[in-house]
Amino acid sequence: MIFVGMGRIDVRDGAFVVIDEVNGERMHIPVGSVVCIMLEPGTRISHAAVKLAAATGTLLIWVGEAGVRLYSVGQPGGARSDKLLYQAKLALDENLRLKVVRKMFELRFGEPAPERRSVDQLRGIEGARVRKTYELLAKQYAIEWRGRRYDPKDWQAGDVINQCISAATSCLYGVTEAAILAAGYAPAIGFLHSGKPLSFVYDIADVVKFETVVPAAFKVASQKPKQPDREVRIACREAFRKDKTLHRLIPLIEEILSAGEISPPIAYEDSQPPAIPEPISIGDSGHRSK
Repeated sequence: MIFVGMGRIDVRDGAFVVIDEVNGERMHIPVGSVVCIMLEPGTRISHAAVKLAAATGTLLIWVGEAGVRLYSVGQPGGARSDKLLYQAKLALDENLRLKVVRKMFELRFGEPAPERRSVDQLRGIEGARVRKTYELLAKQYAIEWRGRRYDPKDWQAGDVINQCISAATSCLYGVTEAAILAAGYAPAIGFLHSGKPLSFVYDIADVVKFETVVPAAFKVASQKPKQPDREVRIACREAFRKDKTLHRLIPLIEEILSAGEISPPIAYEDSQPPAIPEPISIGDSGHRSK
């Protein structure tokens, strides 16, 4: 994933390019290795670039400065109805939902969830462990910790560590949403989180964030950075490479959902096939490439 700010994204010779109209500079973005492009304020994108992004399965995300807010997403998802129905069935059945939540707990904390606990009770246990983890990281990196406090409407209001954590989780949300859409699922259908466009993104990101971006945020904050958001993004990029986060996410999503122990629905025998066959796609299964 990359962040682009203050430039125009276009297509030249079948590849994305970022053009600096003031200085006349141009930077190429390799199509095959980019999962998502974060568009910060001051960025414009051409019709040709949006078309290329759709064809290659590259997610476009319009974010605020430093990535602390997400305004819109270029790929709405929904290309695989079987995946959406499967996800919806798991979320709507309370017993199936509890199985999925228990699996998230197990993967996040490395141990099975306590028996005979409701989703609310598991959420309470999770919250206590998360607070303890923040305290341990603060002690490890010698950072004064007053809790997770931030105002998404006022980036500068938070202290440095909270700025770093916000920037880091924003990076992870972008990669996670790209993986969810690429796998053919809906970011809005969550299991622990609900009522938000990115509910499932928050669910999946929470499973891995304390292995990847949160330690990176504490490490950067301990170095008293002059530009917390930029340095955190660089640290997150390295963490994603080191831990192969993108390679893990789609199998992780499938493993979590498989905890419901049901199969994706099969089309009814009397269902109508498409009148026009779908073209072969070079993007992932969850993207509309044509």
